[in-house]
Amino acid sequence: MKRILLAILVLVLGAGALAYFNREKILLFVISRAERPEIGPNQPVDWQQGPAAAITPTAERPPNIIFILVDDLGMNDLSTFGGGVAGGRVPTPNIDALAARGAIFSTAYSGTGTCAPSRAMLMTGRYPTRTGFEFTPTPSGMGRVISMISSPEQSGLPPIEYDSKAASESPDFADQGLPGEEVTVAELLKGAGYHTVHIGKWHLGNNAESHPNAQGFDETLTMDGLLHLPSDDPNVVNARLDFDPIDKFLWARGFAATSYNGGKKFLPGGYLADYWTAESLKVIEANKNRPFFLYLAHWGVHTPMQATKADYDAVGDIEPHHLRVYAAMLHALDRSVGEIVAKLEAEGLAENTLIVFSSDNGGAGYIGLPGINDPYRGWKATLFEGGIRVPMFVSWPAKITPGTVVDTPVAHIDVMPTLAAAGGAALPAGVEIDGRNFLPLAEGTGGLSRPDDAIFWQSGTYRVVRAGNWKLQVDGKQDKVWLFNLAADKTEETNLAESQPEKVAELKALLDKHQEGARAPLYPATVIAPVAIDKTGAEKAAAEDEFIWWPN
Repeated sequence: MKRILLAILVLVLGAGALAYFNREKILLFVISRAERPEIGPNQPVDWQQGPAAAITPTAERPPNIIFILVDDLGMNDLSTFGGGVAGGRVPTPNIDALAARGAIFSTAYSGTGTCAPSRAMLMTGRYPTRTGFEFTPTPSGMGRVISMISSPEQSGLPPIEYDSKAASESPDFADQGLPGEEVTVAELLKGAGYHTVHIGKWHLGNNAESHPNAQGFDETLTMDGLLHLPSDDPNVVNARLDFDPIDKFLWARGFAATSYNGGKKFLPGGYLADYWTAESLKVIEANKNRPFFLYLAHWGVHTPMQATKADYDAVGDIEPHHLRVYAAMLHALDRSVGEIVAKLEAEGLAENTLIVFSSDNGGAGYIGLPGINDPYRGWKATLFEGGIRVPMFVSWPAKITPGTVVDTPVAHIDVMPTLAAAGGAALPAGVEIDGRNFLPLAEGTGGLSRPDDAIFWQSGTYRVVRAGNWKLQVDGKQDKVWLFNLAADKTEETNLAESQPEKVAELKALLDKHQEGARAPLYPATVIAPVAIDKTGAEKAAAEDEFIWWPN
């Protein structure tokens, strides 16, 4: 009997050890087998049709407005702003041409270092201190899984901290959205007579008050999955990042799906960038005789890294494999911009169409590609310049002189009042708008004034202000302060905090003032993760490497 019990004990211990050493594979397998929504075959979108003929000549009506937002694009990825991806081997001629025909903002910033709060600021023109939309909602279980499968031994950083209590108290992913009382630019433009359309990523909630249709969009073709194409599509090239826990979760949980106006989910009609572009062209065609606002929110170049075989072949023999896929994704985005501009020209709409192009934040370090944010330090999920410096330019041939360059700092909170002004829409009464209209800068007719000449960013205990050319970063968790003079040190190499205590105190006072009467976050942060400033996710941080703690 003792021998039997001993054998059973050995088997149990062996099974336990096997499960422990394979816990990541087991966990991801379980996630991959989780229940998925029902996804039907692709179906045509019956876009609403505008007037058959123009009531008012194109040149005499308010401008059409197209806002193109890409995801996680590095400043150095576009040939206009840097050397271009893969050492300049993959230029972006269509994006470059659009930038050249209008005003380039050389010092443009995202709302924060991750996507959803930036998108909330773009839509509302308001800081998280007013809206409470401070953290990026993540799919159920994502924070817990990433904290479990991340490896401090591999990263060289402290372990990710997961707050199970906060996670249990958080609303469902779909309910973590922008409150219905917030007024979006889509609502303003719709009230001014625009037909409003959203295509692509939303990430601002999916319930009755936060869905795009509830936030001012007449029509929405919404991203409902995580993949650019099904992973087994015959036309796809996949690049899995074995060193990145975020990527592993996305592949395990991902599928391809979309929906129109909140209806049933169905398969997109091809690679997302191409599919959404093709549908955008239909929207332009359907609304060519009335003012329209099109918000095209691409998923590229966000992971999971996927490209079409045609684009993978088009960019050439680039190594490593995931850089080539990344380059191919950018190639698709550049083609999208070219096709949209060509359609406007073909319809005679280009002259009186305002196009704004930007990225929701800087390039991500966790994809393991150094140089995408050059020359700036930092990545997505940091508030160093690499995490928040973004390309932004505006084209409006009827109003803006080609080749205009604006050095005045602008940010995503400025997009809402700018688009509202272009469309002749009044800002909402009784609502504090933090952003400022930057059209006078682009047109060369005026300046831009904001209180204390300051722009703010925050994610929980990590808070930053730029006032004039001075930038202060405060990481409350590790009680660390960085002070930079961006006029002399745009790449944030020299920390002046110890030598300039009076300036630190002055800027800390601005941060404190910004928090006065602040609205608490709508949803709690469930993880706080260390992010190396100067190393990618494929590199191990050394003991001397600086990092920040990013709450989300």
